[in-house]
Amino acid sequence: MSTAPTLKMSTEIAQKIRQHGAETYPHECCGALLGRDAPETAGTATAGGINLPAREVLALFPLVNRRDDSPHNRFSVTADDVRAADKAARERGLELVGWYHSHPDHPARPSQYDREHAWPWYSYIIVSVAKGKPQEMTSWRLSDDRSDYACEEVAIHGQAAS
Repeated sequence: MSTAPTLKMSTEIAQKIRQHGAETYPHECCGALLGRDAPETAGTATAGGINLPAREVLALFPLVNRRDDSPHNRFSVTADDVRAADKAARERGLELVGWYHSHPDHPARPSQYDREHAWPWYSYIIVSVAKGKPQEMTSWRLSDDRSDYACEEVAIHGQAAS
């Protein structure tokens, strides 16, 4: 059993996240992760006493950063954005499994603001974009008590996700 949960995605999906971050630079990009959790028997990790199943991202639902006051270091989505992402997932036979955003000229680590605005269970991908070029990409899951994140191993595979 791995000590960190795993988030799987294709090279194509990883590239789309990086590209979205570069396109919106110097502002933060954001979007939804559509996919599914692996069956319980496919491997789970335990973080903070909670079993976290492996998860696969099979599609993205890019969103517009609704933040007007500080889009360079914050992002915001509306309730309508969340409903639209959930609907898009269901239409594809998938689930809304998380969110992604960029950190322009900052590390791919969740900020205090990120933690305060995140929800447990979801995966949170952060891509660092330095001077317009995508860099490190990490993923996190917030604990149920909202006290901390568990780092997810990002497993990128060359084949398109099925």
